Amino acid sequence: MSFVMHELVYFGRSLPWVIIDAIPYFRRWKIQDTKIPTPAEQWQCTKLVLFSHFTVELPQIWLFHPMCVYFGMETGVPFPAWTKMAYQIAIFFILEDTWHYWSHRAFHWGPLYKSVHKIHHKYSAPFGLAAEYASPIEVMALGLGTVGSPILWVALTKDLHILTVYIWIVLRLFQAIDAHSGYEFPWSLHHFLPFWAGAEHHDVHHERFIGNYASSFRWWDYMLDTEAGPEAAKKRRERKAAKEAAKARKVQ
Repeated sequence: MSFVMHELVYFGRSLPWVIIDAIPYFRRWKIQDTKIPTPAEQWQCTKLVLFSHFTVELPQIWLFHPMCVYFGMETGVPFPAWTKMAYQIAIFFILEDTWHYWSHRAFHWGPLYKSVHKIHHKYSAPFGLAAEYASPIEVMALGLGTVGSPILWVALTKDLHILTVYIWIVLRLFQAIDAHSGYEFPWSLHHFLPFWAGAEHHDVHHERFIGNYASSFRWWDYMLDTEAGPEAAKKRRERKAAKEAAKARKVQ
């Protein structure tokens, strides 16, 4: 059931972006508006995604449930309060984002990039279906952040419900697919939550093949100076100029 849910959510959430890509009206919000995926590219992408789902993600999902039950995950009623689910899911987002940043950055190291991560960068202008278009090795490694966060949590706290896990997986899939959508709308979430990454953040990573390594949030890239794009470069120059000016004042 968990695997079926994953497939329905993944392809169900990707379908609106497939439709949007086919409607010229939406090009005004397309970040790289001259690069529209063709049906052939989308089908090729879907085939590799399905291969990874059945060879990598299905075993992960199959093992996830008994592991979490062993550590104390609840599956019955009553369901937990929405406030408890909300803070646990927020923690999962933070843990996954941290894992994703460092793992993703490691995959950009020369040998790992050439042998593993290069597949994901086949599309310099990403689209929704390409969220999990990657080498099975990468799918397994980065997927550990998604399934490993609740496993770690229940192992340490003995306090987790499967409903919380399902909501977390759905939200994580939405985040990954939307970040690869290639569209920047006036109502995109990062306009209301400045620390949220979204498509505007991740699209630049695909376009420039470097920087913006985090999945959900911007703080790791900001703190470690790995932001990409012209605005990030401008801010970096401004920070550098401010430091040099402060240093010159001290010398004087």
